[in-house]
Amino acid sequence: MLLKLRPNHIQVIQSHAEGTYPEECCGLLLGKLSVEEKLLVEVRSLENTWSPEIIDDPAPESTKTKQQRYTIAPDVMLREMRYARARNLQVIGIYHSHPDHPAMPSECDRRNAWSLYSYIIVSVQQGKAQDWQNWVLDTHHQFQPEDFSVTDEIARMCH
Repeated sequence: MLLKLRPNHIQVIQSHAEGTYPEECCGLLLGKLSVEEKLLVEVRSLENTWSPEIIDDPAPESTKTKQQRYTIAPDVMLREMRYARARNLQVIGIYHSHPDHPAMPSECDRRNAWSLYSYIIVSVQQGKAQDWQNWVLDTHHQFQPEDFSVTDEIARMCH
């Protein structure tokens, strides 16, 4: 599958990532899903509500902070799904940042990932967005790079 997005989508994500540094940022990718592609229409920047108290995980997460983890609150996720549905869109993915780490998914990212979603990860080094990658889970629940296309041409397809 191919994720199609516009340059301004990447700018919004990178700006959010730089603005929350040294903590991880997070947000949703809203768009349209077809058999062959995911068309990103809107980026929704959200608050990272991660807290060790709300995580039910056998890993020693209590030693982690918002600099290493992110969570979208369930009530916010529900609100955003309703927002998308009201605009005839779907949640097609999630983005987040990795402060001072590569744009590669962590084991925690993999454990918490949902099938079919695109996962954009932005590497933020010393407060500046340096790199981003797009990932998707395969049939074995392992992350694989997902093809993407960044172009202004898709703007016409949204109307």
